[in-house]
Parts: sequence; C-alpha cells; structure tokens
Amino acid sequence: MAHLPQVLVFGPPTIFTQFEPQYSHKYHFLNAWASSLPLDQFLHTHNYEPSSIQAILCAGGGTPVTVHVLSVLSSVKLIVTTSAGLDHIDLLECRRRGIQVAGAGSLFSEEVAEMAVGLLIDAMRKISAADRYVRQRVHSGPWDFPLGSKLGGKRVGIVGLGSIGFEVAKRLEAFGCSIFYNSRKEKPFISYPFYSSVVELAANSNALVICCALTEQTRHIINKEVLLALGKEGVMVNIGRGALVDEKELVRCLIEGEIGGAGLDVFENEPHVPEELFGLDNVVLSPHAAALLKSLPLICVTLWQGI
Repeated sequence: MAHLPQVLVFGPPTIFTQFEPQYSHKYHFLNAWASSLPLDQFLHTHNYEPSSIQAILCAGGGTPVTVHVLSVLSSVKLIVTTSAGLDHIDLLECRRRGIQVAGAGSLFSEEVAEMAVGLLIDAMRKISAADRYVRQRVHSGPWDFPLGSKLGGKRVGIVGLGSIGFEVAKRLEAFGCSIFYNSRKEKPFISYPFYSSVVELAANSNALVICCALTEQTRHIINKEVLLALGKEGVMVNIGRGALVDEKELVRCLIEGEIGGAGLDVFENEPHVPEELFGLDNVVLSPHAAALLKSLPLICVTLWQGI
C-alpha cells in the first residue's frame, strides 16, 4: 500500500468499517480511530511518515482536528468530515494553512429533522417510557401510567433555522404546530415569527428544538434562564451539539421538574452521558444517531466522490 495516497482516519467505526472496503484500492487508510495512542505515537509505532499524509477523514464527535494535529500533519491539504457541523475542526488554522475542508452541509438535513420530530413526539407522548412500563409491569391491575401530551397545535421554537431547522419546521407544520424561531439574524423571506432573544422564544413556546451550529457564541445558549423560561410543561430537543446546552443545568431541571422533558441525540462530553438521566422517564436518549441510517455508507461514498 506504500504507493497509495495516505488518508488519516478519525472517524467512528460504525461508518468507516462499511466505507473503507469501497475505497481501499485507491487509498491507504491509516486508522487512528482504532488506536488509543496519541497521534505522534500512533504514527511512530506504525512507521507512518507524517509528511506523506495529505488528507484527513473525520466525523463530528470524534477526535478533533486541532492546531496540534495539523502541526504534526503539516502536509495535509484536504479534510473531509461526514458531519454537517464543523466545530471539531480548527477552521482558522485550516484557512491559515490553505487546507480545504469539505463537510456534509445539508446532505443529512432531512434525516436529522426526522429524528428531531421523532424525539419530540416520543418525549411528549412518553412512548419510550410507556414501552418500559409495559415490559416491566409485574401486576395485572388497571393501567396507571402517567399520560403524555399531544404534539398537534403546540407552539414550537426552533433555535437555528438553517437547513435542518427549516426541515424540522416543515414537518411540524404538518402536525398543526405554530413555528417560531431564533437565528443569528431575521430571515426576511420566512413567515415564521422571529425572536432575537432565546429566553423570550422559550417563554412563548411549548417546546424548543435546538438545531444551530456550535460556536463560541452559541456554547451553552440553552442555559438555566432559558430552561426556566420554557417551564414545567416545556420539552426541549437537541439534535445540534451537546455543548449548546448547559448539561448540568438541564439535568437539574429535569430531576427537579423545572421542565417537562427532553429528547437528546447529543451530549456535552460524548460519549459520556450523565448517569442521572438513565432513571428518568421524562427523557429520551439517542447515541448521536440522527444521521445514522442504513443508507449512510452510500451517502458517505457520495460525499467522498464529490471531493
């Protein structure tokens, strides 16, 4: 494989193990994701020459592509990520070094929007909690399961009306929901009411769906004040990035009943998930799987072919 172009892989194996065979005849993939060694030691142990590596394949939630990584791999010219978000890549350093960065963009918008709506329905109707109740029920008496709430007619605030947020809005309109949004700036061609304050958006919504990108400005955009404004019957869904939400405050609010429930596909310190959430019936959990479908390997190949 010495003659093949070398690509360093920081990707999750659930995607890459299906993707690799289709391109292993064209590229020599260096599977850093499979090693617990620091990057420098990984390269040294396997006798890989850093200067021969010109591309990185990665995904959100995996090893971040930092200044240190790029200084070690000084010959890298291209970074391909299978995620829409780019917060795991130091874009300023890439720009300084002239490195091209290709992401999924809106490729997974519909899939992620479906998951957002699914989590919202589950959290409001208590579907997963009802499933556990039936499976664990040890008596034959009357049903005594707490009732959920319907989605239809609810006021839903979307934080981040980009490609994913807009797909979420379209789907929720079909349920008769009223849509409101917060974004970096008001979109003149969108009819949904705009809130410049996330706190005011939460106060006027029955549910919040978090879809925005993670930046220094949006980190912990969902904080204690926002959660309290959402209120005791409110439900929050996060399919963006875990660090968009102050996770400690979220856990506290869920345990103390300050908000009604949550649907979470992402977490602040993945793959760690706060254990306090496991015993709560007002929370639906998903392992950062909003874009993970059977068709994903084909989509990843399409993305790679487009580079």
